[in-house]
Amino acid sequence: MPYPTERLRRLRKTGALRSMVRETRLHRSNLIYPLFVQEGKGVAEEISSMPGIFRFSPDRLQAEIAELASLGLVSVILFGIPEKKDPTGSSALDENGVVQQAIRTIKKEAPEMVVVTDVCLCEYTSHGHCGVLAGEEVDNDATLGFLAAMALSHAEAGVDMVAPSDMMDGRVRAIRNTLDDRGFSHVPIMSYAAKFASAFYGPFREAAESAPAFGDRRSYQMDPANRREAIREIDLDVEEGADIVMVKPALAYLDVLREARQRVLRPLAAYNVSGEYAMVKAAAARGWIDEQRIVPEILTSIKRAGADLIITYFAKQAAKQLEQT
Repeated sequence: MPYPTERLRRLRKTGALRSMVRETRLHRSNLIYPLFVQEGKGVAEEISSMPGIFRFSPDRLQAEIAELASLGLVSVILFGIPEKKDPTGSSALDENGVVQQAIRTIKKEAPEMVVVTDVCLCEYTSHGHCGVLAGEEVDNDATLGFLAAMALSHAEAGVDMVAPSDMMDGRVRAIRNTLDDRGFSHVPIMSYAAKFASAFYGPFREAAESAPAFGDRRSYQMDPANRREAIREIDLDVEEGADIVMVKPALAYLDVLREARQRVLRPLAAYNVSGEYAMVKAAAARGWIDEQRIVPEILTSIKRAGADLIITYFAKQAAKQLEQT
């Protein structure tokens, strides 16, 4: 048999050749780093299930933001942990709340940093659910006003983008209308459009102290089995005014991400969630995997599936590795 004329290995011979023909490229500007901000002073507490990830009080953010900027990272997303919680999550609306303080701190330290805020009540309610309750059920429509007021409070504090993650029907429209009516039509919305009721969120719930006090979130987050419904959710959020739409989690839902990419013209985000991070860290600590190789492989798979933006706890590590490639 003659040797084939098509030899795909020709372009794999050296690092320079591989780089020249690489189809999918990661860049620091694609990465959004999550920050957990805790009420108080002098707090820099590592999260046990997420090695290398900390809760910070607003006064301890300065050094962290300086490090992110030095690595060329341009965006963070904030999750707040208040001191006091109540059934309606009222501290989420406080103009001097923990996230509002953090926004002002970051914009003062690094005005060019894009600050995104999670808009959801779960970290602020005493029951841990993502909306206000009617009995033991989350009341969808009663929750919308709270979410819109929370987003408005963040905009007034100087946020660059809001990201509703609650999965209430109609919340994107409610937030968009409120922001527009109050003079913040320039603030974009990144919607957690297809957020699945996933077991991959466990470490986050420790980090954000947001586990439900009873029941679970399957009545409002999506069934992991449903791909077509995810596309319906995305279409609805686009119709309501979302500027960016998100699939969460990332790795177990790359098929959803790919289908969304083929359908949606808006920027597409994916969340490389806490459980995905924790599994890598745990396996690497035991020597079962090569963390330095697996992290860029994971992030590249998310980008290759169609994500323009990746929210990831690996952002600092990836930024350092990108310097070497």
